[in-house]
Amino acid sequence: MKNRLVMAVMIAVIAGCVGHEYKAATKAPAKFCIPDSLMNQIKTETIISRPVTEELKLIGKVTFDQDKVVKLYPMVSGNVLEVHVALGDHVEKGQVLAKVHSAEIAGAENDIVTAQANLAMAEKNLAATEGLFKSGIASEREYLSAVKETEKSRSELNKVKTILSIYGGSQSDYIIKSPISGYIVEKFINPDMQIRPDNTANLFTISDLSRVWVLANVYESDIAGIAEGEIVNITTLSYPDKIFNGTIDKIYNMLDPDNKTMKVRIQLDNPGNLLKPEMFANVTVQQVKGAKMPAVPANSVVFDQNKYWVLVFAGPCNIQTRPIDIVKSTSMYTYIRSGVNPGERVITNRQLLIYNAIAQ
Repeated sequence: MKNRLVMAVMIAVIAGCVGHEYKAATKAPAKFCIPDSLMNQIKTETIISRPVTEELKLIGKVTFDQDKVVKLYPMVSGNVLEVHVALGDHVEKGQVLAKVHSAEIAGAENDIVTAQANLAMAEKNLAATEGLFKSGIASEREYLSAVKETEKSRSELNKVKTILSIYGGSQSDYIIKSPISGYIVEKFINPDMQIRPDNTANLFTISDLSRVWVLANVYESDIAGIAEGEIVNITTLSYPDKIFNGTIDKIYNMLDPDNKTMKVRIQLDNPGNLLKPEMFANVTVQQVKGAKMPAVPANSVVFDQNKYWVLVFAGPCNIQTRPIDIVKSTSMYTYIRSGVNPGERVITNRQLLIYNAIAQ
């Protein structure tokens, strides 16, 4: 009897230990919450339905907005005295760029003095002739001749003044001023240089870089798929993480004879003048090819265990890892057949770190 009692006690103790170990093994894992330090860094985006697109990759370059470029050519001959700007400088409309000592300006100023003297003499002669005409001493013909001579002298004075104002001359100097606000993008003038109006080279090129063009090359095989109004995303080597958005607004319907490509134009606002003429540009054309489907940013997708996942965010302590069925992906978006719904939010950065923390 005693042995049976001892055996029963031992069985009860072992059963209690096993039960405790089972409870410990089946205890629910701790709920994962994003730490405050990480929460301040993550970004989320709401899922919306977007038209399914395909991407066409083009290579192009940034160039001036040709509607906002001014080339300045020499209007007179002379010797360059001063140059007040350098390549790349920003200038305001009316700002003096250079000063040229010119015999032609001196001649125009002398013409003004002569024209002023001729006008003064003609006006005096008119006044005298008018008095004689009223007294009946001078004939009407003489009076009209005096009037005509005065008008001719005044016209000549206005002409030489206009010429001098076009030259922008002052005290025998030809003053070159900027006709627009912008940047000096070309400069072919230096002090002590001799210039002539028959020289076909420009002295300055000024461009307003607040708006620029991107010209992209389209190969023959892709021409049929290009249309005006298509949305494009543009990146550059200088700003690889920054996307410039625009639309194709002009198609040049001719092929370059050298590389057999057709050019398309995208006009872009250029705040901060980030885009510089002659920069290379990677142009991605977004071409709508299908109906709308739920889409998430392409960089929000995680690949693990031969499946694709996204992290659906409903709160710092309410994050779900969802497997998704992908229809197709582009550089911008991943289109999803099932797994998420429009209106839900997904984490778009640091998602792999959070996914690994939840999976542990």
